[in-house]
Amino acid sequence: MTLAIDAHGLKKSFGDTLAVDGVDLTVRGGTVYGVLGPNGAGKTTTIRMLATLLTPDAGSASILGYDIVREADAVRGLVSLTGQLASVDEDLTGRENLILIGRLLGLRGGAAKRRASELLAAFGLSDAAGKLVKHFSGGMRRRLDIAASIVVTPQLMFLDEPTTGLDPRSRNQVWGIIRALVAEGTTILLCTQYLEEADRLADRIAVIDRGRVIAEGTPSELKASVGSGALRVRLLDPDQRDAAAHVLERELGEVVLEADPAALSVSCASGDRAAETVAELSRGGIRVAGFSLAQPSLDEVFLALTGTTAQAAADESTDRDKQEQPA
Repeated sequence: MTLAIDAHGLKKSFGDTLAVDGVDLTVRGGTVYGVLGPNGAGKTTTIRMLATLLTPDAGSASILGYDIVREADAVRGLVSLTGQLASVDEDLTGRENLILIGRLLGLRGGAAKRRASELLAAFGLSDAAGKLVKHFSGGMRRRLDIAASIVVTPQLMFLDEPTTGLDPRSRNQVWGIIRALVAEGTTILLCTQYLEEADRLADRIAVIDRGRVIAEGTPSELKASVGSGALRVRLLDPDQRDAAAHVLERELGEVVLEADPAALSVSCASGDRAAETVAELSRGGIRVAGFSLAQPSLDEVFLALTGTTAQAAADESTDRDKQEQPA
């Protein structure tokens, strides 16, 4: 099977700033591949190279079998890019934007109008089709922007932080659109700094920090790489917490007494071991109100890999992100 993306050793500098420092990516067709990292990590520069908008300083990459430098025109015919900023014209209506793009892509007048109507309906924008885009909400603009990217359905779609600044309802709508595109066979490369977004959508994730891929795998693999999950237990009677702690320590190891006087937790790598331990509590006469076995979060993965949380890294790298943008 031809890989959607096959990149090796991509590098790009802007002056003295090394934005991308040897990125490798391998993406199978028909999947969502997440590129996760804070602002300034090199995500946008990597996308711009893969989309043929920037020429790499070093390394190589192919998109659906075509070289991004030698066969750039062929690559552009197969992909679409939705960047962080809307690309639609604010002084046109939603319908006019889609018809214009359809005509630019070679559709005849009638076909462009029909395609515009199909997309407006599919993206829940039919009622606003005649409004100027300048009067759209942020979520409506984002949906129109994605619709504009698939007037002619691409085989590979680059989405660069598609939900930045959106409210939860609009974000969920965009997530639904992404899932629908993949179900129809489009491959998505999703760049995001939102850990939840990567966890919800991506089949595999590359974590990028300071221009390098520092980890790669499925969300579950990345979570497993930083250690076991935690068994959290809440008791009906807080006075039984010392007895419960003794049982948990005997069965699993060091126990953490949480702020809630009825709750405690302990590392646990196996669902079977968690079930056996809860059964031991019950046999010992300790009444359990509830329990859960939680995997580490992607935020904990990022902390383990980089030594800082994703939010702290984003705050620290704002200046680097500005430098990353080409002149």
